[in-house]
Amino acid sequence: MARPKMLKLAEVLEEIEMSRAAFYRMRARGQAPKLIKLPNGQLRCRRADLDAWWSYMEDAAA
Repeated sequence: MARPKMLKLAEVLEEIEMSRAAFYRMRARGQAPKLIKLPNGQLRCRRADLDAWWSYMEDAAA
């Protein structure tokens, strides 16, 4: 079974075209895509979680 695609935070920020500061403000409000903190302290986002977040944001804007 293949592991799900994990994106680095920088890749997520590039895709959603958002600054790190704005992303963390959104995350503090509970509106950002789900992130996973690795044992080394780095953050990752599953591709499926980011896609689900995009869908939610599109529906909320409609």
